[in-house]
Amino acid sequence: MNNLLHVYKTAIIGALFFTSLGLSAEPRLALEEAIDIAVRGDPWSAQSIQLQKALLDESVAAAALPDPRITLSAANLPTDTFDTRQEGMTQATIGLSQRFPRGDSRYLARDKKKELAESQSFQRENRQELVIRSVTYLWLELWKTQESVRLIESNRGLFEQLADVAEAGYTSTMNGSRQQDIIRASLELTRLDDRLTALHSRMETAREELGEWVGSDTFRLRVSERIPPNLLARLPSTAFDFSDNTLISHSSIRATDQLIDAGAIDIELARQAYKPEWTVSAKYGFRDRAPNGQDRADLFSVGIGFDLPIFTGNRQDRTVSAAVARVEAAKSDRMLQVRRIKAEARAAAARIKRLDDRIRLYEQALLPQTAEQANAALSAYNNDDGDFAEAVRARIAELNAQVELIQMTAERAKNLTSFRYLTAGASGRPSFSLKNSQE
Repeated sequence: MNNLLHVYKTAIIGALFFTSLGLSAEPRLALEEAIDIAVRGDPWSAQSIQLQKALLDESVAAAALPDPRITLSAANLPTDTFDTRQEGMTQATIGLSQRFPRGDSRYLARDKKKELAESQSFQRENRQELVIRSVTYLWLELWKTQESVRLIESNRGLFEQLADVAEAGYTSTMNGSRQQDIIRASLELTRLDDRLTALHSRMETAREELGEWVGSDTFRLRVSERIPPNLLARLPSTAFDFSDNTLISHSSIRATDQLIDAGAIDIELARQAYKPEWTVSAKYGFRDRAPNGQDRADLFSVGIGFDLPIFTGNRQDRTVSAAVARVEAAKSDRMLQVRRIKAEARAAAARIKRLDDRIRLYEQALLPQTAEQANAALSAYNNDDGDFAEAVRARIAELNAQVELIQMTAERAKNLTSFRYLTAGASGRPSFSLKNSQE
C-alpha cells in the first residue's frame, strides 16, 4: 500500500507541470473586433451627425433676412354709408415691409451655429475614444475573470488528487495521514468551488455589460486568451513630462474651446442690441372714382422705422454682462478640465509604473519561489517527511500568486488604455489604434 501511495504522490507532482485545458475550436472575441463593432454600432455618433447637420442648416437660416410682410387693408371708410366713392380719403391699400435685424446680428448668429456644429466633430472624436476605453475595460474584465477561472479549474484536479491521497493514507494507517488532513483537503476544494462561483458571477456580469456594446449575438463568446501586445507596451519616456499646453489637442478640450468661441459670439450678439433695428415699408393705396365720375389719383407711401435703444441699464447692459460672465465661467471650466486630465494621466502613468515593478517582481522572483516552495512541500510530503497542510498551503499560495499576476496584467492594461485616452492628440502621444490590437 505504501508503494501505491508513493506512486500516487509522484503522479501528483508530475501534474504540476501539465495543467493546460487543451485546444478548443470555440470562436473567440478579439478586442479589435469588439471595438470595431462598438464604434460602428454606436448610436450616439449617428445622433451627433444629425445634430451637426441641423446646426449647419440653422446657420444658413440664421443669416437670412426675415420674410417680408404684406398687409392688405381698407382705409378711411365712411361709417355712415361705407361707400368707397363718398370720401376722397377712402382707399384700398396693399403694403410691403421688410425688417433688418440689428447690426451684424444675422452673421454673428450664423457664426455661432457654425461653431456649435464644429464642436460636434470633436465630441464625436472624444466619444469614439471613450467607447474604445469602455469596451477595452469590459473586455479586460472579462479576460481577467475568464483566465482566472481557467487557471483555477486547471488546478482543481490536483487538489482532488491530494484529497484522494490523504484519504488513502488515512485509510491505510501506514502514511501518517490524519483525519484533519482529509477535512483540510475537502475544505480547500469547497473554497475553490466558492471562488469559482464568484468568478463565474463576475464573468457573466462582464459579458452582459460588454453585450451593451457588441450586441447580443457576440457578447456570449469567450474572449481571446491573450491581451493585445499594444496594451502591454511600455510607457513613453516622457509620460510624466507634459504641461497644460500639450493637452489642448485633446478632443474634449477642443470641443470645449468651440463652445467658448460660441459664447464669445454671444457677447457680440448681445452688443448688437445697442444698435437700432430698421424697418423699411412701402404702401400703395387705390381710390375709387368720385360720385361725379371724376378719377382720383392713387396714393403711394414709403417709410423707414427704427427703435431707440436708449434705456440700456436693465436690458442691454445686463445681457452683455451675463454673456461675458458665461464665457468666463466656461474658461474656468476648461482650466479645471485640463487640470483633471493632466492629473488623471499622471496618476495612470504612476499606477502603470508601480504595476510594472510588481509584475517584474512576480515574474522574476515571487512566482518561481512559490513554485519552488510548492514543489518542495509536495516532495517532502511524498517522501513522508512533510506536513499535508503545508503542502496544501504552498500550492494555494502558488495559485494565488498566478491569479494575482493575471489581475495585475489586466489592471496594467486598463491603466495604459486610460493613459492613452487622456493623452490622445497631445504632441508625441500615441493614441489607441484599432490596427495595433492585432494579436
